[in-house]
Amino acid sequence: MTPSTDTPVEGSAAGGRVPDFFIVGHPKCGTTALYEILRTHPQIFMPDVKEPRFFADDMHARLDGPRPPELPNDLEQYLALFAPAQPDQRAGEASPMYLASNMAAEQIAAVAPEGRIVAILREPASFLRSLHMQLMQSHLETNNDLRAALALEQSRSEGQNVPPTAEFRPRVLMYSEYVRYVDQLRRYHAVFAQERVLVLIYDDWRRDNEATVRRLLRFLQVDDGAPIATTEANPSVRVRSPQLDQLVRAVSFGRGPAGRLAKTAVKSVTPQRLRRQALGVAQHRMVYAKPQPPDEQELRELRSRFKHEVVALSDYIGRDLVTLWGYGDV
Repeated sequence: MTPSTDTPVEGSAAGGRVPDFFIVGHPKCGTTALYEILRTHPQIFMPDVKEPRFFADDMHARLDGPRPPELPNDLEQYLALFAPAQPDQRAGEASPMYLASNMAAEQIAAVAPEGRIVAILREPASFLRSLHMQLMQSHLETNNDLRAALALEQSRSEGQNVPPTAEFRPRVLMYSEYVRYVDQLRRYHAVFAQERVLVLIYDDWRRDNEATVRRLLRFLQVDDGAPIATTEANPSVRVRSPQLDQLVRAVSFGRGPAGRLAKTAVKSVTPQRLRRQALGVAQHRMVYAKPQPPDEQELRELRSRFKHEVVALSDYIGRDLVTLWGYGDV
């Protein structure tokens, strides 16, 4: 299917081009790969900024330093991301934190009431394990034990035991909230028509990338027969040592007296591009490692804890996820 060229696309607006669709999450569920695939489609435009995160201020974690310049600070800057889209293209973005956000659904609907929403859901235990590794890699989580991080949720909700990088947005570390799938979907169904919300299951995506993408293209009302180059992006990695990771980053970015001294010496003889490449090499060689095999006892504990969410989701979307995700004997 091709968007009609006789009338403006759904995202046209007096204040600028509004996105036609939003991939709202979750992280670690294939959103990056979907973004990379969709942006190669001739009838789809997605900005170079993969995660604008404009509508999920409650899920942002304040990082060390100023807000990245590529991220929009106001609606005008946000809409400018989509200005290059052609009239016959669907414009979209992918910000995985929109699904967990309490405010994103209503804010998206206020700007794009005719928008289309894409949510990707994953079995809770494997999802939380991957999410924990991602938050460790992003330096938002400092506790490398998932059980211990889950046990800190209550104290963190009260402002205690929150790492400095997440102290202004502690909700990013509220793991249990990420798997309240029915509550999340209801927020979107409350402001968007049922036919404008597509729920994908991660297992389907992993089993058959191409079929999932073509289903999504039909939902977006673009040509679903175009060639598709499947890909895998943003694979999970394990942080061997948070302390070593911090040391490598301190030297690379010049934080602390020793870091600033080292950076000054290196900066004088090394271009910025090579310094960033060196940081990546150092992290992958010294800091990151392949994920360890999952702890079966930990997985059982997680599945027992969140089985009620899987049962509720199965009822809500009319699909037997209890069996698919192996919760029948939990």
